[in-house]
Amino acid sequence: MTAIHFWKSCLGSDSVLQPLWDCMRLNYTDYLRSPLFPVVLTVSSYFVFSFPFLICDIVGDKWAWVQQFKIQPSHRPTASKLLHCAGITLYNHVFFVLPASVAQWAWRPPVDLPDQAPSLLELIIGVVSNLLLFDFQYFIWHLLHHRIRWLYVTFHAIHHKYSAPFALATQCLGGWELVTVGCWTTLNPMILRCHLLTTWVFMVLHVYVSIEDHCGYDFPWSTSRLIPLGIYGGPSKHDVHHQKPNTNFAPHFSHWDKIFGTHADFSFCTAMK
Repeated sequence: MTAIHFWKSCLGSDSVLQPLWDCMRLNYTDYLRSPLFPVVLTVSSYFVFSFPFLICDIVGDKWAWVQQFKIQPSHRPTASKLLHCAGITLYNHVFFVLPASVAQWAWRPPVDLPDQAPSLLELIIGVVSNLLLFDFQYFIWHLLHHRIRWLYVTFHAIHHKYSAPFALATQCLGGWELVTVGCWTTLNPMILRCHLLTTWVFMVLHVYVSIEDHCGYDFPWSTSRLIPLGIYGGPSKHDVHHQKPNTNFAPHFSHWDKIFGTHADFSFCTAMK
């Protein structure tokens, strides 16, 4: 069997993900059916994915190999900045995420777990579709909050407190923005009628790429370097947004900024200094 035939059979087969799905639904049914599971999944993913970048920030210049990939090497998060963002994150989770989770647990019945797993192709298409839909929604939301001063000052300005972003700044957000992002992340898979496994993979991947956008490092394995043709924005382009806030509004991909004329590469920001 050639490599092409192998991947075609894997992508189209309904059985590739079935063993994993059977293991999950048969052994962890009560956990997976809980309305709290998506919240626990995303919150735990946030702290797990943030931790390696936090270590890079704390170690600083002592880790020379890592620091060569620092986008703004002269700007490092201080202890006070890290604590400030950690405090904002804790506040948001206590006063917004936790009440929303309790309400969801009280009002939403446990979900039914389908017997059949999605095919690998269905999962990939579902995850990419969710990322594209969220990218469009957040681009419009983000653009409006920069163009309308009242929206910016009232809701979005807190996220631009730091012109050199770092991982813990990902959720340095106002409650309004956090709720909006959470609603889209939760509702979009329902709108697209995704399988639960697809939904959870999307949620985890969305958390990771959001943290990567703000991490302040452009590693060789960054998502933007793995996806060709400049389709994906990544940490460098989002770093430009924090330095030049009227550019690069889309959270993930580059096409909407290119269409609306708000796209800028990191070289643009360097030239403007």
